[in-house]
Amino acid sequence: MSENDDIFEAAPSSLQDLIDNDLDGLLDTPEKPKKVTSADRLERAFLEIVEFRRAYERLPSSTTREIAERKLGARLEGILANDEKIAALRHLDTEYELLTVEAAPESLDELLESDDLDDLLGDASGILDVSDLPVIKRPESPDSVAQRVKSEDFDLFEPLFKTKHAELAEGTYKLMPFTGMDLIREGGFFVLNGVMCFVAEVGEDVDLVVGGKPRQKQRLRLVFENGTESAMYKQSLMTRMYEAQGQVLARTDHDAGEILDADVESGHIYVLQSLSEDPVVAGMKDLHKIGFSTAKVEARIRGAVNSPTYLMAPVKVLADYRLYNVRASWLEHLLHRVFAEVRLDLTQVDRKGRDYDPSEWFVVPLKTINEAVAMIMSGEITDYVYDQSLQRLVKRG
Repeated sequence: MSENDDIFEAAPSSLQDLIDNDLDGLLDTPEKPKKVTSADRLERAFLEIVEFRRAYERLPSSTTREIAERKLGARLEGILANDEKIAALRHLDTEYELLTVEAAPESLDELLESDDLDDLLGDASGILDVSDLPVIKRPESPDSVAQRVKSEDFDLFEPLFKTKHAELAEGTYKLMPFTGMDLIREGGFFVLNGVMCFVAEVGEDVDLVVGGKPRQKQRLRLVFENGTESAMYKQSLMTRMYEAQGQVLARTDHDAGEILDADVESGHIYVLQSLSEDPVVAGMKDLHKIGFSTAKVEARIRGAVNSPTYLMAPVKVLADYRLYNVRASWLEHLLHRVFAEVRLDLTQVDRKGRDYDPSEWFVVPLKTINEAVAMIMSGEITDYVYDQSLQRLVKRG
């Protein structure tokens, strides 16, 4: 018998023999890849955040200009805002406890003693004390002064000016030359003739005829730190800024063109008055709702007449604090704690007959609410409590 005959004799004689002798698994059916589920994608997304924390020893920021990091930061915020996602990922959060959400303080004293509030309002270096800062005043043209009027709600804006002076003093903001009308946007701060001003509103385009030619102009609500305001046109402010060699406030290490890109709008703290015709509600003096909204207040209160939150009645906006670089939800929470003793004790019934206890209504004068916001922004609130009998904030102790 030849060598070839041995080979043929050893060859399998049937399909079963072929399968039985497949020691290397060449005939095994490959496993189908498992379908990726939404839970798998969520876990992978969270593990990317964990890897970032491990590599950089900090959490990713949702406001950075680095797109990849900003994406991770926004993803983490989305997870923390969803209890179901937190529960689904808890088993992966063993290294850094990224999903641990602090419990809300149970009392005003506990809130005032918390580390988070210290970080928000702390002023160990005295940077918020602007009493020693030089104030530069230059003569203003009679024409400029004549166009200004007293700002009736200046107490809403005064804390913003104090904050910007403090940020200039500590170096987080700086003054830069004014370079053009593209910088005149809502929320911008400028220095005109030595006086700081704030663009509170930019109106809609208005069609005008100037010099026989049609032009579009925009009215501004320009608030000055001396308590006045002007409704000059956007183009007029540009002209005066050029004439006076005005300056714009920009965050340090950013270009002037990025003055608003570097700021993050936190939301709105608003104060409302009820226009209810219910004798019980209408007869309450100084009844106000203090709330928080990430959207415009006008959009938030739409449909108030159908909502127990707004006492099933239309409301009037008395104050709207637009906040930048501040945790607005914390500010709202702190205001609620300050005025906790005068929270409205009233049960409402909605249109479906269900009971509802509105929790954001307080019997406190508007002036006192404005003072509380200003004190929170300056850090003074830690030394004050609300005295119900006097209806004002008084020093603790």
